[in-house]
Amino acid sequence: MTHIVVLGAGIGGIPMAYEMKENLKNGEKITVISNTDTFHFVPSNPWVAVNWRSRKDICIEMPKVFKKKGIDFISSGAKKVHPDKNQVELNDGTSVDYDFLIIATGPELAFDEVPGLGPDGHTHSVCHVDHAVAAGQAYEKFLENPGPIVIGAAAGASCFGPALEMALIIETDMRKRKIRDKVKMTYVSPEPYVGHLGLGGVGDTKGMVESIMRERHINWICNAKVTKAEDGMIYATEHDSNGAPIKEHELPNAWSMILPAFRGIDAVKGIAGLGNPRDFIIVDKNQRNPTFKNIFSVGVCIAIPPVEVTPVPTGCPKTGFMIESMVTATAHNIRDIIDGKEPSHVGTWSAACLADFGDGGAAFVAVPQIPPRNINWSSEGKWVHLAKIAFEKYFLRKIRKGISEPGYEKHMLKLAGLSRLKKG
Repeated sequence: MTHIVVLGAGIGGIPMAYEMKENLKNGEKITVISNTDTFHFVPSNPWVAVNWRSRKDICIEMPKVFKKKGIDFISSGAKKVHPDKNQVELNDGTSVDYDFLIIATGPELAFDEVPGLGPDGHTHSVCHVDHAVAAGQAYEKFLENPGPIVIGAAAGASCFGPALEMALIIETDMRKRKIRDKVKMTYVSPEPYVGHLGLGGVGDTKGMVESIMRERHINWICNAKVTKAEDGMIYATEHDSNGAPIKEHELPNAWSMILPAFRGIDAVKGIAGLGNPRDFIIVDKNQRNPTFKNIFSVGVCIAIPPVEVTPVPTGCPKTGFMIESMVTATAHNIRDIIDGKEPSHVGTWSAACLADFGDGGAAFVAVPQIPPRNINWSSEGKWVHLAKIAFEKYFLRKIRKGISEPGYEKHMLKLAGLSRLKKG
């Protein structure tokens, strides 16, 4: 009996399990391993941080959903992957054997790389619903005595959309409360310019984001490396275009959110041939690890080189659009291998994103993600805010109902009015 194990139950892992299940035949089995029973919709976390959403609004308890789909589920978490044994060692002391392993864990959050960074230090995060809830509680206290706000990302970060969203959503919330005039806001980022997004910009995101920041009186510091966070103070070094330090910044704050850099989780660390130096999983065009041929990987945990070398290191984001295409390719490739065929399906490594700004937003499509591109489009407007709300409802329904049909690309392009560009 062929046994397929999916390691991870997030935005990549759950759709992977659903779609793989649809491709199984009699006698074939699928098991999902996670370190929690609960799925949460990460793109909604900035809303949670200003209390526009609650935990229950964006979370789904998965055991019943998986049972209904006929998918085995283990929530004790993985301690170590053993490719030489085709085995995943679990935190409860047991092990699970596999014929095929799909690693979809997402990243480990590298808060420790910057002293004082993170929810256990002196800055907030929207990388996990627990972090966002804590940020929302702190925001309520902040409203009683407003002060400066600092939002941004650490050197090596690869996901800048949530930082940009957080800055503009909280700015919108403060305007609605009529306290915006009491708060100085600073955006600090390793990006060479705002709107770079780890993608070298998409369309005119540089001009668009700069214009929005100016209009909303948000200062920015780019080519910046956050070096330390203390209670009420963030320290950052600004660099020139050659990467040489040019200015030290001390940024007082009454509330802050800094996204960390990512790396691979402990369960996959230090396995020769599996990951790169930061333990992101190495895959070929078919999502297959070149060393361990029965291991595939999808999502944020895979290794993708930066779009370009920047003065301060930045990573390349993996959007839902890209992740869904990885999932579909992987499901079909494993099916082909089981049936004695060579894998031939390739994901569409392209970016499509809706970035909510509270009362408006920006959307972009980059096909492929790394330039030069066939599609290099961006736009802004209130429709983006409404589209992201609609997509949140769609995706949560898809997870809750166990819907396996891929839909991210189709719905993203439809919402953006870009269906005509799909063939590009």
